[in-house]
Amino acid sequence: GRVMSRSLPGPVTPTVTPESMRDALGAFASGVVVVTAVGPDGPIGFTCQSFASLSLDPPLVSFAPSRGSSTWPRIREVGRFCVNVLAADHEHHSAGFARSGVDKFAGVTWAAAPSGSPVLDGVGAWVDCTLWNEYDGGDHTIVVARVDALGADPERLPLLFHRGTYALTPRVES
Repeated sequence: GRVMSRSLPGPVTPTVTPESMRDALGAFASGVVVVTAVGPDGPIGFTCQSFASLSLDPPLVSFAPSRGSSTWPRIREVGRFCVNVLAADHEHHSAGFARSGVDKFAGVTWAAAPSGSPVLDGVGAWVDCTLWNEYDGGDHTIVVARVDALGADPERLPLLFHRGTYALTPRVES
């Protein structure tokens, strides 16, 4: 068939800047996860927006902590951790685990995954992992992890992040 010529959606940005990246890629809605582990001084964790299923065989997932993260190096040392997929009513966890210099687990209820890593109460899913490998991701580190155990609550709706804010979860009528 013949290709029709059309104009590109939105203005074309001549220079790719962090701001133009954020503006354009904010169109991609994502879930939000909190990566947790138990360190020598107790439970630790951080919020991460870039998370994906990577491979079914072997079972692998990936996420990308910022190079500036003070928590990821401590979790890396442990080598085992749990990825908590936040549910729609978990904005407080997303914000709380994104802070630094505070006890992020104060008032947080959790149960231990098989690795001992915290599974936050009410998450949509949890993925217990072992560090597989790390790769250079510019100002982030690309972490690949082997899935050792997992579970999900199909009743829980996801926390969605879109264009710099939390988005309403679309409900599918059955």
